[in-house]
Amino acid sequence: MNIGIVCYPTFGGSGVVATELGKALAHKNHEVHFITYNRPVRLDAFTENTFYHEVSFNNYPLFKFAPYEIALTSKIVDIVKAHDISVLHVHYAIPHAAAAVTAKHILAREGIKLKIVTTLHGTDITLVGKDKSYEPVVSYSLHESDVVTSVSESLKKDTYDNFSFDGPIEVIPNFIDFERFNKQPKDHFKKVVAPNDEKIIVHTSNFREVKRVPDVVEIYRTVATQIPAKLILIGDGPERQKVEAMCRNCEVCKDVIFLGKQEAVEEILSIADLFVIPSETESFGLAALEAMACEVPVISTNTGGLPEVNIDGLTGYTSNIGDVEKMANDALTILKDENLAQFKAQAKEHSLKYNLENILPLYQELY
Repeated sequence: MNIGIVCYPTFGGSGVVATELGKALAHKNHEVHFITYNRPVRLDAFTENTFYHEVSFNNYPLFKFAPYEIALTSKIVDIVKAHDISVLHVHYAIPHAAAAVTAKHILAREGIKLKIVTTLHGTDITLVGKDKSYEPVVSYSLHESDVVTSVSESLKKDTYDNFSFDGPIEVIPNFIDFERFNKQPKDHFKKVVAPNDEKIIVHTSNFREVKRVPDVVEIYRTVATQIPAKLILIGDGPERQKVEAMCRNCEVCKDVIFLGKQEAVEEILSIADLFVIPSETESFGLAALEAMACEVPVISTNTGGLPEVNIDGLTGYTSNIGDVEKMANDALTILKDENLAQFKAQAKEHSLKYNLENILPLYQELY
């Protein structure tokens, strides 16, 4: 089958999942065509049966902003016709689903039938959903899609709450490639970071306000006053400068390590003892799942899809948004020597249900 995939080519969860899904489909001998404005970050090497088509567009003086959606629509039409695409899988509703639906109607006038699968990932619903100026377009795009999926039950509920859409939504969770995400022998690396066997706490995000990275530092500050610990912060974004300034004024925060954006995050997770994700909202919590696959228990909030991934008392603990005191106490409980090994094993075991080999057939059946 020839499959088109439209996604954001960034480090964000939707782009990562879309790219890994496309690569897995290619390994199953499907022909996969990525359509986006840059090469996806996870499409970093040539893979048989995968093709990348760049959406290029000019910002003419007439336009205040470049008309990306129109350029994307035209590119979809071109690629569908040139490569006999039968299914177009769009990740993230705005603007991808809207562009896909317009392309579908254009192609229909030429007697070409295009089927659309729209996968909702989170902020396309939870943030755009709060902006009513987008609601008619998103609702129409969902209605005109042949299949709509979401990555969690929580996101499915949010979609029905925020949009005028009453069609079926199939929940297909995100997945992990366990060939990549597993605990690797990195003892030499751990010795450099924690030469005195300090416990290692890790957080990774895009450092946006919704990720509540200052809460991570507050949790670490409490933990570090009780046991020797190091904090590794992975990623970059608008809140990083604020968090760095916060750490300069904290005595125990001399042991906070900022690594910036990292591609091989699994190598860092392999030396971690605890992963902290205190987000205000997460449609799924892919970063938490990646940590669990590397045998790292999780401290998280109980918002969005996180409780579906991080099972309270089993793979870690969940708390209300902003309850850093409870999260710190839960962290200390997990990090006790008599508890840590069990939590690590339970986190790994639970993560196995999200194996790519379990999820891929669900998408193939949809197609």
